[in-house]
Amino acid sequence: MPINWGTDVLGPLMGVFGEPVQYRPRVGAPLTIYGVFDDAYQKEMLFSDASVELTTVQAVLGVQLSQFSMPPAQNDQLTVVRTGGAYVVKDVRVDSHGGAKLILSKMGAS
Repeated sequence: MPINWGTDVLGPLMGVFGEPVQYRPRVGAPLTIYGVFDDAYQKEMLFSDASVELTTVQAVLGVQLSQFSMPPAQNDQLTVVRTGGAYVVKDVRVDSHGGAKLILSKMGAS
């Protein structure tokens, strides 16, 4: 029997680890969603000669796509209720299981 990732995995995951987020799409009405927020996600890149390594730290939000009437998109905005931090969606990375990782940029940060 195949696993229904959205119902059997992502739904319970959001119920345990998700926190409320006020989401403001560029098109459509604002909504409250639940997501797994991480303000210190690290990404490491090695360049071809392997002598240069670059590490960046950025905020991300893991979401269940079924919470959205329209998929999240670049330049949407959101506020994490717990912290009050406001962010712009810089990139949406959809997985094959009904979820996505929203790569964020803090609003007002230079």
